[in-house]
Amino acid sequence: MICLLLRQSRISCKLISKQVIKPAAYTSHHALHTTNLLQHGEYEWQEPKSPDEIVNITYVDKDGKRVKVQGKVGDNVLYLAHRHGIEMEGACEASLACTTCHVYVQHDYLEKLNEAEEKEDDLLDMAPFLRENSRLGCQIVLEKSMEGMELELPKATRNFYVDGHKPKPH
Repeated sequence: MICLLLRQSRISCKLISKQVIKPAAYTSHHALHTTNLLQHGEYEWQEPKSPDEIVNITYVDKDGKRVKVQGKVGDNVLYLAHRHGIEMEGACEASLACTTCHVYVQHDYLEKLNEAEEKEDDLLDMAPFLRENSRLGCQIVLEKSMEGMELELPKATRNFYVDGHKPKPH
């Protein structure tokens, strides 16, 4: 998203390609500034720089469909799911305020994850269909040791953020 600014006052904010647009009515001494903005919780994804950065994981959706995706070291599994069209909601956009990115981590990989912080544990206590291998996808950041990991989505989630609202990824 690029916001257009003219003489330090915002005139419009539109999705446009990364190019400067100058209105015909303004001459070169009227500066038009552009600013790249990221939405809350969003990050700029970059391709892996080497095969050592690639981490292949599998999502198992609510219907049992297995989707293999290629991520990279440092990817957040919530945003990776969004990038590949996996229906992992993430209503709070990774601000650790809901449980809509709840996943079941394949048991062999649980010990490879960082230990859940107290806030994540507290939220998981409120998640429907909680299991001993439950984690929040927004708190899982890929490491090379997670190669081959499987993440299963529960049959349902509860949106504590705005009950009934199902946001779309940016």
